Amino acid sequence: MSIEFENLVDITSIEVNPELSKNERIKAFVEQIKNLYLFKCGSFVVSAKFADNGITLENCLQRIFA
Repeated sequence: MSIEFENLVDITSIEVNPELSKNERIKAFVEQIKNLYLFKCGSFVVSAKFADNGITLENCLQRIFA
């Protein structure tokens, strides 16, 4: 599957009304980002994947900064 960079949503362009309820804010964000696992942030492509080893992102970051 080939994804074109220009077709990805830039997360920096997303705006969510803070006065909405939590569920409405989540819905608005998801509708705007379109793909929670593949988007861009400026000139970078962000691809989120889950590892099979069960290590959380928090644990990974703690290891990096330890």
